[in-house]
Amino acid sequence: MTIALRFRLAAWLRLRLGQAWMGTYGTVLASALRSWWNCADLRQREGTTMAISSFAKSDHQIQESVQDELSWTPEVDDAGIGVAVENGVVVLSGEVEDYAERLAVNKAAFRVSGVTTVVDDLVIHPSSYAWEVTESDIAQNVEDAIQWVAKLPDSVRATVQNHTVILTGEVRWNYQREAARRAVEKIKGVVLVANEINLSARPSATDTEENIRKALIRNATFDANQVHVAVAGNAATLTGQVRSYAERTQAVNAAWASPHVTQVTNDITITL
Repeated sequence: MTIALRFRLAAWLRLRLGQAWMGTYGTVLASALRSWWNCADLRQREGTTMAISSFAKSDHQIQESVQDELSWTPEVDDAGIGVAVENGVVVLSGEVEDYAERLAVNKAAFRVSGVTTVVDDLVIHPSSYAWEVTESDIAQNVEDAIQWVAKLPDSVRATVQNHTVILTGEVRWNYQREAARRAVEKIKGVVLVANEINLSARPSATDTEENIRKALIRNATFDANQVHVAVAGNAATLTGQVRSYAERTQAVNAAWASPHVTQVTNDITITL
């Protein structure tokens, strides 16, 4: 019988049988209900504790989960990829076809619960088609891609060396820097992207730390009480603990959104 039904029953008895009789019965019923509620609450709290405890994975379980996720990811050929795990740190090794697949492997590993860090030791296969694409073709395609990025200033430039795209220039916001990287990282023939775009100088502000803290609190993705921010000039440092790589990314994005930040140090750890 639910608590709501019990209270309705007590109210009906009080109305039908009279206040005097219900005085004793009501006391007994209330005591019984309190005992039932306390037991249910204890069971719920114990169940939550058990769920949290059972959520923690061993390194072997994490390894199997990463391997399964790689196998489940369509853009990844997992046959030549090795996965090693120690204390939640995933080390990826082996050969991939191109940079796009390399990125997909990393993202797949980060999606797995229990993963705290990913070490990328992957290399592009020597016989990959990527090495057959001429650097002049890569350079032309990269230039075209950059031109199509909205809100990207003309100061952004790209050079190609050994199939590696090197981005340079200056932008106002970090999201512009990231947009430039995303625009070129999946171009045919690219094996690596070095993002050396700088942020333009910004004035510091005394309320920067407070405003970043407010942004963290507004974010529904994670518990802001577990993330701490310290600001010195234009540099913000994030520390604390979150439960996943996605939460860690959201916290960093909140810091980069400040108009007075040109550097973000991410020391947030991922814990279960």
